[in-house]
This record gives sequence, structure tokens and C-alpha cells, in this order.
Amino acid sequence: MPFSSDDLAAIGLTLRLAGTTTALLLVLGTPLAWWLARTPSRWRGPVSAVVALPLVLPPTVIGFYLLVTLGPQGPLGQFTQWLGVGTLPFTFWGLVVGSVIYSLPFAVQPLQHAFEAMGTQPLEAAATLGAGPMDRFFTVALPLARPGFLTAAILSFAHTVGEFGVVLMLGGNIPGVTRVVSVQIYDHVEALEYAQAHWLAGGMVLFSFVVLLGLNLTRRKASMVS
Repeated sequence: MPFSSDDLAAIGLTLRLAGTTTALLLVLGTPLAWWLARTPSRWRGPVSAVVALPLVLPPTVIGFYLLVTLGPQGPLGQFTQWLGVGTLPFTFWGLVVGSVIYSLPFAVQPLQHAFEAMGTQPLEAAATLGAGPMDRFFTVALPLARPGFLTAAILSFAHTVGEFGVVLMLGGNIPGVTRVVSVQIYDHVEALEYAQAHWLAGGMVLFSFVVLLGLNLTRRKASMVS
């Protein structure tokens, strides 16, 4: 069998982390993307820059500051301890927090572009028919932005699967708890277990290729429909 029990545990944990992160990003990123696409506020530029920071910051920098902020002496760490849930570093939910922040632009930017591309005419037409703001959002904006949601979900999931620096800094290397596929590959290489590393790394290459191919096909189909 090419995969050991530790490999399978890492794969399962990675898929669970990616699925949870993607779901949270779609829920949290949608109102943020809508605001960025529609607001005339002067805060739009700074907020867009903050959202895009993970694209340029080294993952270890993000992981370090999250570790400090969520740690026992950090403001959020003290808050979670006050709530009685302990601290989040070196836990699965700590990885989720780090992954949501690290993959935020991969969800928000496709959604923002989709909302901007639809223009104002469909919403204005719905308003003339008596639709309220929430009705226009759920019955007009969301269906028209469907390609953006699909792109955001695919990119968020794939980006989370490929994380290394953030998860290693924030979660460490705890089997069954925080050891994801990228960390498991690192462990194999460090132990000179190149055959096992090849299986996992090759799987990641194949996964990435399939994701990019699917994304291109989705965009081509969306452009043909529009």
C-alpha cells in the first residue's frame, strides 16, 4: 500500500480542514466582497489591501502573528480563555482560523469581481418591480454571481490543501490533530523516506492539475453562457 496510516490520517485531516475553511470563507467572504464591490467609501482601498495581504506576506509571518495573537498572552487568546475554550494554537480550530485568514483573498476577490461584473442594471430592474435590498441580493445578485462562487470555492479549497508555513507555525506537527499533507511530506523528506514523499507529493501535483483544469473549464463554460 503506497500510503501509511499516518499518510491517510494527514489526507483526511487536510480534506476536513479545506472543506471547513472553504465553507467559512464563502459565508464570511460574501458580505465583504459585496461591500467592496458596491461601496463608495474611502475605506474601500485600505480594506482591499488588508484582504490581499496574504498574497504578498510570507506564510511564516502570518503564522507568527497569529500564534502571538491567539496565544495565552495575546488579546484573542485571552478572550478565548475567558470564554472557557482555551487557546487555539496547536488545535484543529486554530488551523481553521489561520487557513481562513491565509486564503481570504482567494475567496473574496473572485466574488468581488463577479459582483462588479453584473453591473447595476439587474438590481435597478428588480427595484422597479418592488424588490427590497435583501430580496435583490438573494434573488438577483447571488444567482448572477454563481461563477464567482464556484471559482472562490475551488481556489479556497485548493489553496488550503497546499498550505505549509501557516499551518506549521500555528499548528505544529501533531499527528491526527494538526499534521496535514504538506507537513507529512516534510516529515518524510526529513526522515529520508523519499518513496513515501513521492506518493504524497505526486498526489498533490495531480490534485493541483485537476483543480486548475477544472477551473479553466468552468471559466470557459461561464464565458460561453454569458
